[in-house]
Amino acid sequence: MKIAIVGAGGFAREVEWLIRDISGVGKSRYDFRGFLVSDIALLTDHDSRSQVLGNFDVLSDDKHGIEALALGIGNPQARKKLAAELSSRFPKLAWPALVHPSVRMDFASCTIGAGAVLCAGTIGTVHLRLEAFCMVNLACTIGHEAVIGGASVMNPTVNISGGVELGESVLIGTGAQILQYVKIGAGATVGAGAVVTKNVEPGVIVAGVPAKPLAAKA
Repeated sequence: MKIAIVGAGGFAREVEWLIRDISGVGKSRYDFRGFLVSDIALLTDHDSRSQVLGNFDVLSDDKHGIEALALGIGNPQARKKLAAELSSRFPKLAWPALVHPSVRMDFASCTIGAGAVLCAGTIGTVHLRLEAFCMVNLACTIGHEAVIGGASVMNPTVNISGGVELGESVLIGTGAQILQYVKIGAGATVGAGAVVTKNVEPGVIVAGVPAKPLAAKA
């Protein structure tokens, strides 16, 4: 399947590596075609210029034969917006869930939505629900019956205990820990290294040990 990555920055390059690792095991092979960006003029020196195919209009022709897309963007709000926009403009394109071969979980009892990304070293347990376009970065753990909401992002080494529910477009910072049965409201942010012991209201930023609200997101 010919696949392109939306975005061209550092995380997009990590998704490219993920795709190569998935293809390398021979179970599900993808032919990576290049990166897509909303505006080429916004590319920086750190972006993957040499492999950028162009803006999203590239998907309107058959030159590259793209059949599927993956999100290479780590911002939850941007993931949600771009997934909606591109799914509407190009409904025939697939959004495969990308799961690194090293990921461990009881796949028989878990559900993984379209466009989800699960990176290397992640361990989940049973009866998990990972909704569409969520992203679980390197070496995270997810306990039983947890829900990772649509377009939510877990940065590396996050620990999610059993029964935790993340709403839509939540951002969990690197190394944060969320204790059992806590609910994180849609659009909330948990700071890096925080320990969340109580429910977090939608749109609120929390940080610290134990985590406490800092401010409401605009």
